[in-house]
Parts: sequence; structure tokens; C-alpha cells
Amino acid sequence: MRWSGQELTAERGDALPGLARLSNLVRSVRTPEFAGVTFHEVLAKTALNRVPGPERFGFGWTINPYRGCSHACTYCFARPTHRYLELDEGKDFDSEIIVKVNAAEVLRKELAAPKWGRHPVALGTNTDPYQRAEGRYRLMPDILRALADAGTPISILTKGTLLRRDLDLLTELAERVPVDLAMSIAVYDDELQQSVEPGTPTTAARLATVAAARERGLPCGVFLMPVLPYLTDTVAHLDHALGLVKASGASSVLHTALYLKQGTKEWYLSWLDRQHPELSQKYRAMYAGSAYAPKEYRAWLAARFAPLVRKHGLATGRSDPATGSVLSRAPLAAEPVLGAPTLF
Repeated sequence: MRWSGQELTAERGDALPGLARLSNLVRSVRTPEFAGVTFHEVLAKTALNRVPGPERFGFGWTINPYRGCSHACTYCFARPTHRYLELDEGKDFDSEIIVKVNAAEVLRKELAAPKWGRHPVALGTNTDPYQRAEGRYRLMPDILRALADAGTPISILTKGTLLRRDLDLLTELAERVPVDLAMSIAVYDDELQQSVEPGTPTTAARLATVAAARERGLPCGVFLMPVLPYLTDTVAHLDHALGLVKASGASSVLHTALYLKQGTKEWYLSWLDRQHPELSQKYRAMYAGSAYAPKEYRAWLAARFAPLVRKHGLATGRSDPATGSVLSRAPLAAEPVLGAPTLF
């Protein structure tokens, strides 16, 4: 669905100068339903993105129907990608959302290429395909059908409870191609969750979405990530979290420590300075030399996490080494060749 009577621009190259590098800007839209958010509808040239992974794993494949994300997670690693559009990685990332309105149409053409190898395709690796805008644009159903029609395995990682809208469709498609789902649920304290990721559905709502997927027989794991040092890494928090994950029926659980690349780091630390100033110096020391938490901390966290996973009888999930999304159960296909990796 498009919004009439709400246009800000139409065919205006000066609205977002960086968009000219990607595709044609159709128009920019605001609506009272999304106060403070502007949607920039573009005609994309490509839908499939080839992502280089570790050498022995080769490439992965992703689709990003949206760029920018109204979930507004302060720790989102994709924030710096907005710089490519001459937008900032802070508030602009949360409120200037790029919508590839022709994504499914372009995708069908790409999947019809003779050299397409039906390699698993991941959604939700950069920005969330089930963020709030998807409720109006409805890009995902046609994307999912296009993938299944081409015999292409599907994996989805999301924080969006809007996934429930498409569970019947995914159940149908799972009879034709492998479908693997994961719900990202990092924080199991309601106050902290609403502070650090203010645009996301509640933890309870996301756990209920996991349960709904599992009731339909779909595999759905939980990505308990990122674990936030000094905030969500206590035994009490992790034990409580894993108990809730188990109760949801999740097929697996996977964790990683907070990753803070340049751009994201500054935004997250500014949130920390406001909300938890007592931790500011600890974080700056911890992440002074790298985007990753120190190796010693990651080993400590793994040692704390493992016995709690066993206690709750949960399986440990696996992520795709190239895309970072849930690992598809599909066997590796011949590597397709569709040209150089794309940026959007």
C-alpha cells in the first residue's frame, strides 16, 4: 500500500543526494501513523546481495527490502551504512527509511538467471524486514513467494512480531523449500529493553511469536544477542532469559557479545552516558582497541552461558558464517555467479 496525499517529494534528486548512487527516488512520504519517520520509496536495480564470508565458506546471499530501521536499537551494527546515503548513523538511521518498492519484481528477474544456484538467501541481516513499515508496504509476501517459486531456501532473522502475519504463508512455502527462522531477543528486562531498543516489540511479544512459529512446525531459534556487558551478562539475567526461551519452544539459542564498530559505537556510548553513566569508562576501556569485546570477556561469557543452556535443555544454534543470519538447513548449493557484490 502506498500513501496518497502525504508526499514530500517526487522525482527530486536533491531530496536525498546519496540515493542517486543506488537507484531512482520515486517519492518521499510522511504519515501520522509513523510520526517523525520519512519513507523514501526507491526503484532498486538489484535485490540479491552477494556477501563475502570466510574463505572456506565462500559467499552468502541476502535481501534487504529496507535500509534504515525504526526499531532504533542503539547497538545496531548496520547504522554506519546510512553514511553511504549522506545520512547520519544516529537519528537518521532510525527515521529516514529507504523502501525498495519494486524488490519482489527485481528479485524474480534475478532468480530466473540460468546461473542462479538456488543458494540459501537470508533476510534480516542488515536491517529488519519486519520493521513497522512492512505492515503497510507488504514487501515480504511477494519476496518469499519469489524465492520459493525459484526453489531457493529461505532464512529470516527478525525482531518484528509482524512475522506472525506471514506464518501461514511460510508454513505453505516450507513444503517446497527449507525455511529457517530466528527471533532476535537480546534483553529480558522490560525497562532496559525499551530504553536500549525503543522501537522494537516487547520481549514477551517476540517470545509469543517464536511459540506461534513452533506451533506451526517451523524451526525458530532465538538469537540472544548482543549480550550487553555489565547489563545483561549476569547469571540471574541469563538464567531468566533462557528459561523464557525454553518455555517459548524455541528450537535453539545462540549468543554473542556486543559488537561496536565505528558509527555504532558513538551512538551506543551516547545512550550509555545518559542512561548508565557509571559504566561509561568501563565500556570505553573494553572497546578502546577493537569493535569486538576482548577475547577474555568472550571466553568468560561462553563459560557462563554454556551450563545455563544445558540446565534449560536448549540446543545451541548456528549462524551462517557469511551472512550472520540463522544457518539454513539446506545443503550447500553450487556457488552462483551473478556479478559483483552489491551494496544495497
